[in-house]
Amino acid sequence: MCGIDFKLARQYSQKAKKIDSGSRNLNLPNALTLSRIFIVPLMVVVLLTKTPSDWLGVPQQLLGLALFVGASFTDWLDGYIARKRGQVSTLGILLDPIADKLLISAALVSLVENRLAPAWAIVIIIGREFAVTGLRSIAAAEGFTISASKKAKFKMLSQVIAITMLILGSEPGGPSGLRPPSGMNPDVAFASFTEASRVISTTLREGTITIDGFRMLCYGAGRAMLWIVVFLALWSMYDYFIKFYGKVRDRIEVRERRRIRLLRRRKRKSAAAVIQTDSRGEGAKG
Repeated sequence: MCGIDFKLARQYSQKAKKIDSGSRNLNLPNALTLSRIFIVPLMVVVLLTKTPSDWLGVPQQLLGLALFVGASFTDWLDGYIARKRGQVSTLGILLDPIADKLLISAALVSLVENRLAPAWAIVIIIGREFAVTGLRSIAAAEGFTISASKKAKFKMLSQVIAITMLILGSEPGGPSGLRPPSGMNPDVAFASFTEASRVISTTLREGTITIDGFRMLCYGAGRAMLWIVVFLALWSMYDYFIKFYGKVRDRIEVRERRRIRLLRRRKRKSAAAVIQTDSRGEGAKG
């Protein structure tokens, strides 16, 4: 009976540990991360659905912007709460980068569909995410990690600013619901800069700014920030590859030194065995 009771107690303890582990994973930071994932499809629907009127009295671009900014804020909030409460979990470490990539990629693709951002820039930004994710997966399989650099953190912040400015600079009426402000040509790389500079000079001269002028300023600032995002994406990707190469090179050097030491040890053992055999042969002759 004592043996049976001990087995039951051990099984109960293991189940309790599993339940406790699950409860730790279902904490507030992870709930915020999951909410960010659930917001993504809703944001895409709002940004890419043309409606005859506002969404519940809220303009389409403002509602889409509120969803994007709110989801972006949870990216900072979940990390802050997890560190402060000591609730960092494996589930959170896994979900957080996935949620970030889903949010940013969905927002950027929506901007391309609305002709608010050039497709080539978005391909570079999203392609960089795939490359870095693959690189970090290889690193994890090899038994080491590549930590995020300050460049990557600045890139994330610049992405949020660029997307926010581009959505603010949009106006209703596009095929998918939104479009660039009137007078802007999104197919010309620097057209938004010249239009924005014209609005700035007019504003400084007259002392007032119209809604259309405000949209042009936001759109011009968003396009300018998008160039910065592309630069930071390529720069941070280069930084990741340099770190990966350094880690791999160090591991190869360590393995090579171990191999050389093993070969030397085997040679010494072989030499010792030969000497011992020779000495036995001479002893037998004597």
